[in-house]
Amino acid sequence: MTVMSQPVAAPASVELEVERIRRLLKERRFPQAVSAAAALRTPYPENRDVLYLLALGQRQSRQIRDALDTLADMERHHPGASQLYQERGHCYVAVKDAPHAIEAYERAVQINPALPAAWSMLEGLYRMAGDEEHRRMAAAHANKLKSMPPEVISATGLFCEGELAASERLIRAFLLRHGDHVEAMRLLARIGVARDILDDAEVLLAAALAMAPDYIELRRDYACVLLDRHKHAEAIAQLDGLLKLDPKNIDYRTLRATATVGLGDHEGGVRGFSDVLADTSPESRLAADLHLSIAHSLKTLGRRAESIDEYKKAIEVQPNFGDAYWSLANLKTYEFSAEEIARLEAAEADPSTALIDRYHLCFALGKAYEDRRVYEVSFRYYERGNALKRAESRYRPELLEQNTANQKRICTREFFRERDGYGAPSGEPIFILGLPRAGSTLLEQILASHSQVDGTQELANVPRAVLDLQGYNPDLNNPRYPGCLLTMSADDFRALGDKYLADTRIYRAGQPHFIDKMPNNFRHIGLIHLMLPNAKIIDARREPMACCFGNLKQLFARGQEFCYSVDDIARYYRTYLEIMAHWEDVLPGRILRVHYEDVVGDLEGSVRRILDYCELPFEEACVEFHKTERSVRTASSEQVRQPLYREGLDLWRHYEPWLGPLKDALGDALVSYRR
Repeated sequence: MTVMSQPVAAPASVELEVERIRRLLKERRFPQAVSAAAALRTPYPENRDVLYLLALGQRQSRQIRDALDTLADMERHHPGASQLYQERGHCYVAVKDAPHAIEAYERAVQINPALPAAWSMLEGLYRMAGDEEHRRMAAAHANKLKSMPPEVISATGLFCEGELAASERLIRAFLLRHGDHVEAMRLLARIGVARDILDDAEVLLAAALAMAPDYIELRRDYACVLLDRHKHAEAIAQLDGLLKLDPKNIDYRTLRATATVGLGDHEGGVRGFSDVLADTSPESRLAADLHLSIAHSLKTLGRRAESIDEYKKAIEVQPNFGDAYWSLANLKTYEFSAEEIARLEAAEADPSTALIDRYHLCFALGKAYEDRRVYEVSFRYYERGNALKRAESRYRPELLEQNTANQKRICTREFFRERDGYGAPSGEPIFILGLPRAGSTLLEQILASHSQVDGTQELANVPRAVLDLQGYNPDLNNPRYPGCLLTMSADDFRALGDKYLADTRIYRAGQPHFIDKMPNNFRHIGLIHLMLPNAKIIDARREPMACCFGNLKQLFARGQEFCYSVDDIARYYRTYLEIMAHWEDVLPGRILRVHYEDVVGDLEGSVRRILDYCELPFEEACVEFHKTERSVRTASSEQVRQPLYREGLDLWRHYEPWLGPLKDALGDALVSYRR
């Protein structure tokens, strides 16, 4: 007799089977639901819905231990799912284990505050425990959710579970039907932040705050978006208002210190973070993050030994803290011991290590083995780190290429000739631009060593102006910029130039000139020229193999998403050459090109050439730039505090056996970069 096995559900039918299980649970047919979910779990052991419904059915069938085991399995695969913690709380309530129930519900609402059942259960449990303060807090949350439209609660839940597209569809449809609604606008702004559409988020939050000026959480969201948009002074104004209401609030104080650092006040940042650290549990993740932030500022200030000590304290608190290990490597002058490398490798291999920590660890290991001259192992770690980082990126190279084509089509010689004399007349700014790892920090340090020049930092003001020109809710596939430049008047460009000068003044120390070292500004030289026709523009250029490989082994704190694959960085470099050739053609004599190799080969001659272009008198301090004491915020901060050495020019050749694909992708850029 042949026994026919039950057919396995095909992927297309999994959702149908999940819906059938939901109906069984709704009809209180719990044994049938458990049986169906258990059968579906075999072919789909990691499916979140299947595991959750199985646990729910097991609890309803009084199989509490089985339900907790199922939830433990779900946690291994989906640790960020709020529903699993809420269901775990229900299980602990069923066995009258109040402490564990409270812990589970608290974790659930920490992930997803829009869980009415969890807040209601917490209110009752806190009452039983005699915790009146937390009971009132839970009751307030429960009452607030009762007053919110169901669509907003559902969309918030989807957002908290990472379902951004579904959440956005639901909340946009709600807003179209009901008009302005503070909670809906706040949620749509949070979705914008998650998608890195910060200008939209800022507009939404500002509008929502105008409707509800006393909504504290909304104001905190607004301050965070201002921080993300590098509007540090505006963020501080919002945070100071919050701190008046709650002076001891750890979160507000941490954000305030972050904004202080954003303004270039690293001494103030160290004080702010240290004050928060004194009021923080020394074993918490927040303590590790604070040690890291303090270390970053100390590094920027040139206090190397103190920064190393703080990075190591962060690792003591969080042994798998990839960012702290990478930050040590990113000093460029720190060498890991054999014992530290062993710990790094163990942490990278640990299955519990989070993705963000894992790729930080890979880049740190790449640098560790590079320092030991074990180049093949080093390359494999850099390669793995890049692959992990690229996998989570939404970078689209065709958008930059489209922008380049549009810039060339619109910004012609005739276009600029017709707009001669536009913009603010100030000659104060000196823009240093190009690719990262091309020597821009070196040029900045040289110029900032001059008595008439402020160094500042990588200023976000030009990119922010571009975002404003693109308009609210831009269509990335059909952008307004640079086409909108055609319709702008002389007054418009003068206003942009004046705004740039006003907004950047807070970063300056009072010298006649200042540096803006945002590398990616090379895309917007046409706009810069129209805003500030007398500003100086320096193109920091480096041999393509050295430059591109330097980027491939650099993990950036944020942005620069083109750096995490051979194809992306090669396309970016080639596009950079294309647009720079265009600018040099339509704005002849406007840009000074400085090759990194020339600066290393003839430092004093290069310094004199740069100063002549900037119309500055020669000063010996610019040649002895490594002696200048100032804050340096980029990855090259320690390197520019040392004299130049030729040995660094061709470090990429140690990796040449594995860089054939990069050479092929660069093609004629290998020679055309000098033209």
